[in-house]
Amino acid sequence: MMVVIAEILKSSSLSITEGRKKILSMFLQADGALSHADIEKEADEKMDRITIYRTLQAFVSKGIIHIIPTTDNSIQYALCKDECSEGHHHDKHVHFVCNECHTTYCLDHVDIPHVKLPAGFSETQTDVIVNGLCAKCKVA
Repeated sequence: MMVVIAEILKSSSLSITEGRKKILSMFLQADGALSHADIEKEADEKMDRITIYRTLQAFVSKGIIHIIPTTDNSIQYALCKDECSEGHHHDKHVHFVCNECHTTYCLDHVDIPHVKLPAGFSETQTDVIVNGLCAKCKVA
């Protein structure tokens, strides 16, 4: 996995630091999206809040991760797919939030429906978040 992490950072023109490797590793191993607090909890003491924040912002700007807005105005982050690049996110999919375990999933194969806007309006971003029970919690 370290080879994959180094390749992602190198292809994004980012320095390969221990902090970036650690955070990217968390995203690659996660079942769903991660919040800043999730990463801070998992990271070691050497990584402060500002370092984590700057790393997340660098990853967003390089198209490595994307932002998922939440209903409580917090932010979660998830890995982008191959189509994303620096300054060009193409993560037009639905996000699912489990009411039980609170995990946020990217539903990559569920496209956001087209929204027909009135004349004079133009879209810059559309987010669709579905709440319910994920497959793990529904079985439990």
